[in-house]
Amino acid sequence: MALNTQLIGDLLSGKHPAIARAITLVENRVPEAEGLLEKLYPNTGKAHRLGITGPPGAGKSTLVAELAKHLRAKKKTLGIIAVDPTSPFTGGALLGDRIRMADCFTDPDVFIRSMASRGGLGGLAAATQDAVDVLDASGKDYVIVETVGVGQEELDIASVADTTVVVLYPEAGDSVQTMKAGLMEIADIFVVNKADRDGAERLADEIRVMLEMRSDRLTGSGWTPPVTLTAAIQGRGVKDVADEIENHLEFLRNSGFLAEKQRNAVSLRVRMIVESRLAAGLWEEGKSRTKIDEHVEKVLARKETPHGAARKILDDFLRHVS
Repeated sequence: MALNTQLIGDLLSGKHPAIARAITLVENRVPEAEGLLEKLYPNTGKAHRLGITGPPGAGKSTLVAELAKHLRAKKKTLGIIAVDPTSPFTGGALLGDRIRMADCFTDPDVFIRSMASRGGLGGLAAATQDAVDVLDASGKDYVIVETVGVGQEELDIASVADTTVVVLYPEAGDSVQTMKAGLMEIADIFVVNKADRDGAERLADEIRVMLEMRSDRLTGSGWTPPVTLTAAIQGRGVKDVADEIENHLEFLRNSGFLAEKQRNAVSLRVRMIVESRLAAGLWEEGKSRTKIDEHVEKVLARKETPHGAARKILDDFLRHVS
């Protein structure tokens, strides 16, 4: 199917129906999606990409909705992607999240989309990153990616975002477990939400202590993540979060670390795409050219090791490619 020049023009003008159509194309991986992205990509690189992650129940969607209101008051345009790791069909818990963002839906300068992770890219689908590019190209000042915060997905967001905000809450568990989960390494900003509950100040203090103990080599940038307290459902503390986001972006630009961070992100993304395409090609050819089932039987009969079987399958594939 030929690329629709009207679609591209409307998207670059920021029209939401065109944005929605383009994201559907890249999410469904249709043949013309890659050509569309090639046309749009020269127009990317202007948006500030925010990652919002943390455990379920932390109030991330409420915080995003309040943050959106604050940014809109500054005349900033926003694209919001809520990543659902549970189901590509039902939307899972995000149905409730989107209800909490209902005030944003009527704003013509805020575009909201929920997407399924589909288990790709360690939890964040490659299509999610493509959708971020679409929103960036459409002229949005901020693109916010909110993850539900399950397993590896929490960590992957750091490879997508310029600024990663980790949202915690007093009942989320002790801070030692938080550090073990890797959140200490990826967070540019910590938010302790639901600060009106018991234990919020204690959790914030524990995070600050661990940040003081942490070697600066973990970030490599010299940035010390601030810890802010919010009660997002009441709108309290949201301005502080927005201010810290701006402070972090200014720091990245002034230090030169923004370019390095983006370079590393692109390198990782290209490698992931290459590996994904190689895997797809390997298993597509596998059925007809490598006789996988025969290798499985040999492994079960102890006539071949799993490593040996894998090597032969790969050798057969590479011979075919060459």
